[in-house]
Amino acid sequence: FITENSDDTNNILLRKVLLKRIQSQPDLYWSDMLSWLFVQQKQYNKAFAQEKALYKRETQDVTRLVDLAETAKTDEVYDRSLEIFNYVIENAQSPALLLFANQRVLEIKTKTATTKDYEEISAIYESLLDTYGKTSESVDLTVSYAHFLAFYKNNTSKAISTLKQALDLKVSEPKKAEIKIELGDILVFEERFNEALIYYSQVQKTLKNSTLSQVARFKVAKASYYKGDFTWAESQLKVLKSSVSQLTANDALDLKLLISDNMQEDSLQVALTQYAKADLMAFQNKTEAAISLLETIKESQKTKSIIPQVLLKQAQLYEKQAQFEKAKVNYESLIATYKESILADDAIFALALLELNQLNNPEAAKKGFETIIFEYADSIYFTEARKKFRTLRGDTLQ
Repeated sequence: FITENSDDTNNILLRKVLLKRIQSQPDLYWSDMLSWLFVQQKQYNKAFAQEKALYKRETQDVTRLVDLAETAKTDEVYDRSLEIFNYVIENAQSPALLLFANQRVLEIKTKTATTKDYEEISAIYESLLDTYGKTSESVDLTVSYAHFLAFYKNNTSKAISTLKQALDLKVSEPKKAEIKIELGDILVFEERFNEALIYYSQVQKTLKNSTLSQVARFKVAKASYYKGDFTWAESQLKVLKSSVSQLTANDALDLKLLISDNMQEDSLQVALTQYAKADLMAFQNKTEAAISLLETIKESQKTKSIIPQVLLKQAQLYEKQAQFEKAKVNYESLIATYKESILADDAIFALALLELNQLNNPEAAKKGFETIIFEYADSIYFTEARKKFRTLRGDTLQ
């Protein structure tokens, strides 16, 4: 009965009850419940205040604060997550937790930084690795640093050598697999596809039937797709459709449909090859080049079934550049022209979120969520759309 809306009647009732209980019978349970409520309402500042009080008065354990910071990070409330992780750094006694919190701070700063900040971030990474040493305990920080070097500083050679050194450390097979997957990603970034495929395949063989193995198989398919080997990519994706990891299964199905639909329509695969190149450019953070190539596909392949995919991808890249009006035009074009496309609900939901979060138009957002509810009941966005629609309508759920 609890919603994200702090003004919902049920939310207010629960908050009042919990505050009374905390005053009358001070118990960790009630404070824990109140903190949970604030998290449901996305009020991370209030949850943080509650958790700080718990830490000082009861637990003297920063683990709960780490969990809260991670939740805020997942919800992309980066300023609050950063504040909580910095508090953890000030108070944690465990070297492992300190290392983890510092890593998360750097990752959040990277997401919100401009290029002029990269040198400072790089220096902090190097300082931490000097402090903790390049050991099995600091391998997650090493992988994070390598990703930063490749995808943000475009220093792939140093990133690759850093990861290869990490492979010589005595770490568990799953941890070694994570290193190899990151190494593969950087080699794909460099378009060294065959080398990347070797590392992904090693993970598949070493950790058969694991989630990491499925991730590696998907990356094999994605690398093959980038290089234009669509038949092999499709064969890998067929296996992954039944993956125990729902995220991997969904991604695999989306890519398989993209490949199979366009291979059937165009025996020369001209449009699909161009789109895969644009997709790779997006992966390489060459956003402007990707948008430009997608525009070329739109003009030259007007009648092809790949156009809805092009419109959606380009809109996502416009959002990344904060060009929200251009993104809106693309979403609206997809919805109006390709209402029967399997991507129509993706566009409707994305447009509703854009109207709500960026364009300050809650009424338009509400209409979008309502469309998902009544016209796309089998959509993967149905549950989330219903929740957001009810919140915007101001429902009191009974």
